[in-house]
Amino acid sequence: MRRNRAKMGARTMMTCPKCQGAMETIVYEGVEVDRCRSCQGIWFDAGESDWLRHEDAAAVIDTGDPAAGMKTNEIDRYRCPRCDGGMLRRVDPKHPQIRYEECTSCRGSFFDAGEFAELIRLHQGPASKS
Repeated sequence: MRRNRAKMGARTMMTCPKCQGAMETIVYEGVEVDRCRSCQGIWFDAGESDWLRHEDAAAVIDTGDPAAGMKTNEIDRYRCPRCDGGMLRRVDPKHPQIRYEECTSCRGSFFDAGEFAELIRLHQGPASKS
């Protein structure tokens, strides 16, 4: 049995890979993402973060405290909450202060509180316009 998942009827409920808190499903524009009720970290299945890379989505999905997210960002050794695969630290090439983790198996990604909103803000700022 995977330690970060528990079946609830047809749905799989996840446990936060960083703080072990319960994750809730957030639906935005038909895309389901999982957010920790405790640390507010966000799990995106493969491709979901690409679909939701705009400020309106980030404002709804990433509601956590960035200062708390910086503390949980220090935790970078954990297993994927979806498939139990290994997680690899990723750094945004344009903004190296943004660090998140991606599963080497299912390609899902975990952003600590505030990271996704900051990534969107930075990509929509003057430095990203050409």
